[in-house]
Amino acid sequence: MSDRELYCDTCEGVVLFEAPLCGDGHGADCPELACTGCGAAVLIASFASPAPRRARGRAPRPAHRHAA
Repeated sequence: MSDRELYCDTCEGVVLFEAPLCGDGHGADCPELACTGCGAAVLIASFASPAPRRARGRAPRPAHRHAA
């Protein structure tokens, strides 16, 4: 995912976006892209890794309400 053409809101057109140097170690698969025209940044959502799950265990029991 090193570079691709996307619509840039600032440039108001389709321009080339490229991945800047990634400080997080993603390399060419970095989800951050920068417009080569104006420098605007975008973050590409990746669904490759699932959202973290909650710890398994017993769910808390709801409190019982009593009639007055």
